[in-house]
Amino acid sequence: MTTSSTSNTDVDDFKLYLFKPSLAAAIVFTVLFAVVSARHFQLLFKTRTWSFIPFSIGCLVETVGYGARAYSATQTPDWELMPYILQNVLILLGPTFFAASIYMVLGRLICFLEGQHLSMIKVNRLTKIFLLGDILSFFGQGGGGGLIASASDKKSQDLGNNIILVGLAIQVIFFGGFMVIAAIFHIRILRQPTKKSQITGAPWQAFMAVLYFASALIMVRSVFRMIEYAQGHNGALISKEIYAYMLDALLMIIVATILTVRHPSSIFTHQGLSGLFGHDSDNVDNMPMVAPRPYVVLP
Repeated sequence: MTTSSTSNTDVDDFKLYLFKPSLAAAIVFTVLFAVVSARHFQLLFKTRTWSFIPFSIGCLVETVGYGARAYSATQTPDWELMPYILQNVLILLGPTFFAASIYMVLGRLICFLEGQHLSMIKVNRLTKIFLLGDILSFFGQGGGGGLIASASDKKSQDLGNNIILVGLAIQVIFFGGFMVIAAIFHIRILRQPTKKSQITGAPWQAFMAVLYFASALIMVRSVFRMIEYAQGHNGALISKEIYAYMLDALLMIIVATILTVRHPSSIFTHQGLSGLFGHDSDNVDNMPMVAPRPYVVLP
């Protein structure tokens, strides 16, 4: 089945692309995500950091998404529907996998630092709450994308667009809440350090900085996508491909790359932490502790 950019009159002359897709850009990001995917899977199995399974899958999803976009670009102007659907949905969903791992890693880090009492939300619920939001966002964006792909009229298009918008809004709300909770935990553990946080020293704080940076980029990308879909299919953002590459593809490859350099395994297997189970554990009791102060922990 082939769908021309101008022949689909059943959906008000709906065009798959409002521009000529760049084959070169799609190939570049396909290769970049493929390389980063390989590295993440290598680290995953080497270090057994299973909380990064979703992140690794997300990199693979992005790779296939940009691969489909590259294939679609070769068909200009007679684009087939299936490659368009694949690239649109997969590129949209990739960051939800990134978010899932980031949520899980924070929960693991809090437990590892023995800072459960410093978290605003009980750690056993923290990850579950944010993963629930991520799942809702995933199905909202995926379901909306699927509906747009199968739309036979303008009403169905608009419905799919609105569902995607809701999914993106959920992602922004939950991710914003996550960033606030992470920052509050960080402030609290600096004011009232645990023994393990003192052993870990700079490495865990550097990793927190990476989490903030990665979270901020994902947030910027999600807000961009929200505005893009709020403008509709003929909006200013969706009509120029450069925005998608600058505010989505580039930001996500930076996130994926920086988390290979500062992989969570570099924290959990750091020498200072491994010492918790070895000779360094004898020095724990000699470390100064700030007098504990009660914090509110939401049920």
